[in-house]
Amino acid sequence: MTANLQERVTDALSRIRNNRVGTNVLEAEMIRDIATTTDGKVRLSLFLTPDDDAAVVREVRQTLQQVPGVTDVRVDVKDASQANKPSPRAAPTGARSPAAAASTSAAPIPPKAGASRTLPVMGQETQSQRAAVPAPTPIAYPHLGHVIAISSGKGGVGKSTVASNLAIALAKQGARVGLMDADIYGPNIPRMMGVNSQPPVENEKIIPLQAHGVKIMSLGFMIERDQPAIWRGPIIMKIITQFLRDVQWGELDYFLVDMPPGTGDAQLSLVQATMVHGAIIVTTPQEVASGDALRGAKMFQRVAVPVLGIIENMSYFICPNCAEKHRIFGSGGGKRLADELNVPLLGEIPFFGGVLEGADRGEPIVVSEPTTPAAQALFELAVRLKELV
Repeated sequence: MTANLQERVTDALSRIRNNRVGTNVLEAEMIRDIATTTDGKVRLSLFLTPDDDAAVVREVRQTLQQVPGVTDVRVDVKDASQANKPSPRAAPTGARSPAAAASTSAAPIPPKAGASRTLPVMGQETQSQRAAVPAPTPIAYPHLGHVIAISSGKGGVGKSTVASNLAIALAKQGARVGLMDADIYGPNIPRMMGVNSQPPVENEKIIPLQAHGVKIMSLGFMIERDQPAIWRGPIIMKIITQFLRDVQWGELDYFLVDMPPGTGDAQLSLVQATMVHGAIIVTTPQEVASGDALRGAKMFQRVAVPVLGIIENMSYFICPNCAEKHRIFGSGGGKRLADELNVPLLGEIPFFGGVLEGADRGEPIVVSEPTTPAAQALFELAVRLKELV
């Protein structure tokens, strides 16, 4: 059965076309390491370049799932630039061992006493250290309106929750809003907004899905729920550029971008791909969260994107019995961060169980319980954002 299954798998893959090179994915050498088992499991590696359409991942998976005899499909997505790298050679006779080399040339040099701790930052290298290829020039997309990045220093602070509710709050106040899920590694916007299907394509443009009056695009629409995105910077840049350029957003007033946590490839790709009008940093009251948020804010400032302000999420819990505020996660982290950055504290959003429950079922709190203190804080945040930009 294995040999016949292998033939059926190969035949199915030969019918998937790579429009970039005008041939199928096998002839384009995008597929490697095809393996099958006697019980119908299929595993393969799919190599993508920055110019390839990321939707080919889903097409390969769905095509193989329709092959008779296939019971399970696993597609390992890899960076094509890593496909043909030579393996490390053994050190020649007489050469120093790796340990010896590391102890001399590769060992970190301790900083001088009193010196500040610094890391290399884009644009601060000497001319000899800079790459010969210049960074991409950001492209303005006037039809997107105000492009606002919603970011955080670390995960788990409610960034996607704030982004989805803020987008809906703006829409309810009469604005035309788009929401782009740039969290490549953990795209949660489809679940939170209650919509998850493959977007249609018309005249070579992707049509964004809509929910609660907001136009939405996410990688989560194009890959399976359990498919990990094991991608390097060039692929991430390609996806973000495609979401900006190849999606039929129409005329918008606000274009919110839900960023992944941290200061990595997605953040840099966004500011290189388009003109970002400002960033909003989401944190929680704890010092450990606001400390990481500070790094995220500094990253945007280093690349000339203004930080519009700080949102402190889960600021306090309102007791349903006595109506008193209990700051169960500490207090003041957001205000101290805003003061350090010399930006406004845009809002303090209370901790409320309905926010979590609504997000899980695709009904953000501004939709499911718009009169609650948490929802009201998010509506006020939308008003403040409009005043800022």
